[in-house]
Amino acid sequence: MYDNHAIYFPPDELASVLLPVTTGCWYNKCAYCSMYKDDDYSEISLWDIEKELLNGPPYTEKVFLTGADPLWVGFDKLRKILALIRQYLPYCACVASYASVRSVSKYTVEELALLHNEGLRLLYIGFETGRDEALRVMRKGHTAVQAVEQARKLNAARLPFNTIVMYGIAGEGNGEANAAATADMINQFKTNRVITMNLTIFYGTELSKMVERGEFVPPNSKERLVEIRTLLEKLETTERMIFDTTHPTNIIKIKGTLPEDRVRLIREVERYISKRMVFV
Repeated sequence: MYDNHAIYFPPDELASVLLPVTTGCWYNKCAYCSMYKDDDYSEISLWDIEKELLNGPPYTEKVFLTGADPLWVGFDKLRKILALIRQYLPYCACVASYASVRSVSKYTVEELALLHNEGLRLLYIGFETGRDEALRVMRKGHTAVQAVEQARKLNAARLPFNTIVMYGIAGEGNGEANAAATADMINQFKTNRVITMNLTIFYGTELSKMVERGEFVPPNSKERLVEIRTLLEKLETTERMIFDTTHPTNIIKIKGTLPEDRVRLIREVERYISKRMVFV
């Protein structure tokens, strides 16, 4: 069923049953992304999804919907997929999925609440940054205001989500300003977790061509660490929120809960900065 397509999923979903919903990426325009450049977008049929579930482990407790943005299939189809999961995997307590600001915008609060009640319990959303200029350069297809609007919609629907952000994405000299803008965005909604990723320049992407032309200069590792520290300093939350830099792309691996672990996390970043003698 997977054919020769690469399957991507968050590290936290390593033990989840992977259920294909789409292949490729319907948008496929982000300047930094190389994951789906060779794959045409397509949606897995309900018939094929049902066959996959028929052969799945019946006692599984968690399912992750695979594809760049499974929510793009729309409310009616997603609801049918959740019904099939309940039918064939009755012990499943959580269905999780990647999502985007643009795919969430297709749904009403009422539809999102219904999907949550029927098993969709967690989304991973690539907000990337709260800085509009960086969003434009990276061709994300949404603005910071639109990101906040859709996040608040999920909050109203009581559908939990993790916020994925990327440091280094604003380029050399803009790290602290980018962190401040990103924190300002996140401070306007409630999220389970802030997951950071380190900007990586992949060969053949539009971003790699921008670097070759001198149109984008990546920041060095010190500036990236300062960006992480600034983000930690400026995130404001009255409710518990996990801050997590353990994704493999990160240059530092720390994890804790805000607000209680803020001081410890900042000290860990500062300790890492002080120990680095050369920054590239």
